[in-house]
Amino acid sequence: MFPPYVWKTWVEFAEILNGLGETLSMAFLGTVLCAIAAFPLSFLGAKNINRLNWFRLGTRRFYDVIRAFETLILALIFIRAFGLGPLAGILAIAVGEVGTLSKLFSEALENTSNKPVEGTIASGASRAQSIRFGVMPQVTPVFPSIILYNFESNVRSGTILGIVGAGGIGFLLSDRIAAYRWDEAWSIIFLIILMVYVIDRLSALVRTRIIVKWEGAR
Repeated sequence: MFPPYVWKTWVEFAEILNGLGETLSMAFLGTVLCAIAAFPLSFLGAKNINRLNWFRLGTRRFYDVIRAFETLILALIFIRAFGLGPLAGILAIAVGEVGTLSKLFSEALENTSNKPVEGTIASGASRAQSIRFGVMPQVTPVFPSIILYNFESNVRSGTILGIVGAGGIGFLLSDRIAAYRWDEAWSIIFLIILMVYVIDRLSALVRTRIIVKWEGAR
């Protein structure tokens, strides 16, 4: 692996950048689809929203069933269904993280204060309006923070999914290892570490700005 490989032409390096961009795209689209599905499911699993115990517990068990499937296994299933490429990775991330995101969203809903809800009901609000104006303002800064953290995790997952054929930088890394081009493999690993670090820092900054802005607005 030493010394690390240095790409000498733009054509060579462009392939690596394209792989990094594909991994980021997989993680982003997978996270967006996952969040869209998890948002309504989280209300069904929160005890302060869904008062039907059997329905709420059934929804919670549904979370557990989805979380039991490793993202890597889902990627292999989707590769079999749709072929090699980033589509399989996007679907694997979207389906595999629905259970986790739904659980985190529902716990955030359950940890809200009941006083704003009681205030809206006392003023004549319906059940839906009490959730809209009593619960949602409390979780508005929390949900984006959870989504951003999940996106960070999915970037790392997207790298691994590429190794099994779901595209992205992981596919290029697997190709270099199979060809015993260890110096280039190490350079790719270094770029992956750098990418994850940059995303982690940017995500932390965005989360902080969201929370500070929301607290200031309140």
